[in-house]
Amino acid sequence: MPDPVNGGVAAPVVAIAGAEKVYPNGTRALAPVDLEVRRGEFLTLLGPSGCGKTTLLNLVAGLIAPSAGTLRWWGGDLSATGGPGRQFAFVFQAPTLMPWARVAANVRLPLDLAGIERAAATRGAAAALDLVGLTEFAQHYPRELSGGMQMRASIARALATSPDLLLMDEPFGALDEFTRQRLDIELATLWAARSLTVVFVTHSIYEAVFLSTRVAVMGPRPGRVVADVPIDEPFPRGDAFRVSTAFARYCQRLSALVAEAGAGTLRDPAIVTP
Repeated sequence: MPDPVNGGVAAPVVAIAGAEKVYPNGTRALAPVDLEVRRGEFLTLLGPSGCGKTTLLNLVAGLIAPSAGTLRWWGGDLSATGGPGRQFAFVFQAPTLMPWARVAANVRLPLDLAGIERAAATRGAAAALDLVGLTEFAQHYPRELSGGMQMRASIARALATSPDLLLMDEPFGALDEFTRQRLDIELATLWAARSLTVVFVTHSIYEAVFLSTRVAVMGPRPGRVVADVPIDEPFPRGDAFRVSTAFARYCQRLSALVAEAGAGTLRDPAIVTP
């Protein structure tokens, strides 16, 4: 993508170069990882439990530091984030809503913490709730919402700050399949409407194919990227795509790659593109 300032190619949103992670107890969670997150893409990290997906996402979020290697955000270090065009938000596996606060207050929280004037923060929270279809539940408590609605509220809280990069760690993993499929459609619609860049973690091959513009397949510990698979299908994607030949073909290919990675039979443990 052209860079209007430098006249060249824009720096990736996130550039990971040789990043490793070894925890204090000696567990080597990540082998060297090289990966770029490009502006506007929906990149999914796919792999079995324990392969380092969440560790890699936490590195991208700046929640932990690499033991070796580097990460760059929009061409700079972590201290350069947070300004216009360089904000990110994190959606965790569980909604992590404050049970004593109403939904509107939960969604407004990051704006309050940022020191946004109360009226503006209230408007921002209301707009985010509208995006996820929860306007009429703004004054409910989290316990009064279904699991899917609680996750919508968590996504609204992340969107309230108008992030450019949205990081999501298996946000729909605990939901029933019907709710999960509906929220996948809603998330894809939000991604397109807001021109977001998304890094999404899942162990569901079907979810990865449905949502992504690109899937990075990770092998078992120490985690590493073993395949980089573009999902070259148009958006919007709906139920018809889930039953298409193309969808089945992508699922079969990713399933084979995950199995080969787990068995250690990939011919080249570098990036493979089908």
